[in-house]
This record gives sequence, structure tokens and C-alpha cells, in this order.
Amino acid sequence: MAESSAAAVAAAGTAAPTVLDELLEITAQSLVRTEVAEHYEVIRELGRGKYGHVMLVTHRQRGTPMALKLLPKASTKLHTFLYEYCVALSLATHPAIIGMFGIAIESSQYYGFLYEPALHKDLISIIKPRDGIPEPAAKQCAKQLVSALEFIHSRGLVYRDVKPENVLLFDPECRRIKLTDFGLTRPKGTKLKLVAGVIPYTAPELSNTADAQGVPIDTSLDAWAFGVLLFCLLTGYFPWEQSLPDDPFFEDFMLWQETGLDEDLPRHWKRLTAEAALMLRSLLALDPAKRGPVGGALRYVDRPWRLEDGRGEEAAAKP
Repeated sequence: MAESSAAAVAAAGTAAPTVLDELLEITAQSLVRTEVAEHYEVIRELGRGKYGHVMLVTHRQRGTPMALKLLPKASTKLHTFLYEYCVALSLATHPAIIGMFGIAIESSQYYGFLYEPALHKDLISIIKPRDGIPEPAAKQCAKQLVSALEFIHSRGLVYRDVKPENVLLFDPECRRIKLTDFGLTRPKGTKLKLVAGVIPYTAPELSNTADAQGVPIDTSLDAWAFGVLLFCLLTGYFPWEQSLPDDPFFEDFMLWQETGLDEDLPRHWKRLTAEAALMLRSLLALDPAKRGPVGGALRYVDRPWRLEDGRGEEAAAKP
């Protein structure tokens, strides 16, 4: 079922909403009703979030290690669970997106689905405060995330949840990473209202929206969040707490975006080379219509991104 379902959505392109509805209906009818302990042995917890938790399990008969995401039925609507599962299943063919086993279950207390386990945790676990991660690893991440996001966008979807916690590691050097967690993914053009507080990854067009009908989403939202993530990888901290004018760090950034002058570059951006600053200035354009696509980052992966004790300055200045 996993391969045929994924192929169906992949072929749909911009018809993703219709195909997802069909996949939701099929999955709801074929949901396996069982208790976890009947078929799986729980080894340990891999992660826990606001809406559920992930366990490392092995299949009792085959011994296959798997990650089992469990969402409490008491706080999760069946449609919400099925939607996340079906979106993940439809995208799982990409090498930088988490692989799925095509198994969705319902127990007395939980909804759950199984996917490949990532035993090296997630990207947030290796970001050092005020330091980030090694530049080669940051570039490995960038290349793989661009590929994954472009794949999602080609299917008529906007991921909407780019952050280090959703990037799973399969080795400590980030040679192999995978995007996970598709609960917020929506078809392009879906009208979205800001329902939670503004966080660093929130694009300004959502932070400042007063439109009761919501803003039609597009891939520029992912470009913004991707830019914030890259900044975190290179510096070890957020560029701002909120993408609002009353945040002093964001206010400084807005000035630099307006002038483009070196003397207006915010102080905590000065570890970045001129190329890295240009890359982020494009991904983080305040006007979504002028924001560069995620793939624009690939133009800069062969140039230095971070100044280390002044050693990168000369290289950064070369044409």
C-alpha cells in the first residue's frame, strides 16, 4: 500500500488536495486496530513533543527496528492523525524525507504509525549555543534540505515546519539527514491564520496579519524558515525572538534589509561571510514576492559561510 499510495500522490502534483482526500478515506477504512504490545516490543523513547511521542520498537516476529509515533486519542482527532500519516506516506520516496513502513494503527488509547528510526537524534541536539555546527555539516544539511523541500513544493504542498527538531540525523556529521513531522503541511494556496504566538521561524506576513480570512500560503514561508534554520546552524542562536518590529534584533535586520549597507549589518551577523549574508538576505526578504526560493542556497555552498578568527575574511572578499 505504501508504494502505490506514494506514487498516486506523486503523480498528482498540484492536485494534491484531492488525492490526499482519497488516500485519507482509504487509510481510514484499512486502519489496523491492535494494542502496541501485541506486535511490537518497546525499547525506549526517542522523542516527545506537544502532541505525542515517538518510541523505538522492534517487531516481535521479524525483529525489525522501527520508530512508532503515538498520538493520544483523547487529544487527537482521527482526521488530524490520518492527514499527517498520509502526507508523510506520500512523500516518503524522497531520500531526504523519512521512510515509512505503510502501517497505521489504532489502539485503545493511541493512534500511531511506523517509520524508519533515526538513532542519532535530531539537528537541535548537535547545535552548540553561540557556535552552531561545523560549516561542512551545515552545508550538508542545506543541500539535503533544499532537495527535500523542493520535492515537497513540486507536489503542490508547503511544509510549514522547518526547524532543527524536525531534521533527523542518521550520522553525527549530517551526511545523511531526513525531514520528518508533516502535521502542519498544507496544499499551496490554503488560507492560514496565525493561531499561535510568533516564533523566530514565523514569516513576517503571518506575524503581522490582521486578515480574518487568513493569508494564502506559498513556498516562500518555507524559504523564510529555512533561512532562520541556516542562521542557527552557523551561529548557534536565533537571529531574533520574534519577527515583529518591536523585537530590537528584528528591527536591526529590517534596517539592513532596507539599505543593504555593510555598516547596517546587525552586530550578531558579523561572523558570516559576505556570501552567507547575501544568501540569507535573499531567503529572508521581508516581501514574500521578492523572497528567494530555497534552492537559491545552492549557489553559495562552494563559498565560505563563516568567518573563523578572521581567517575567512580574505576568502570572503574574493570574487
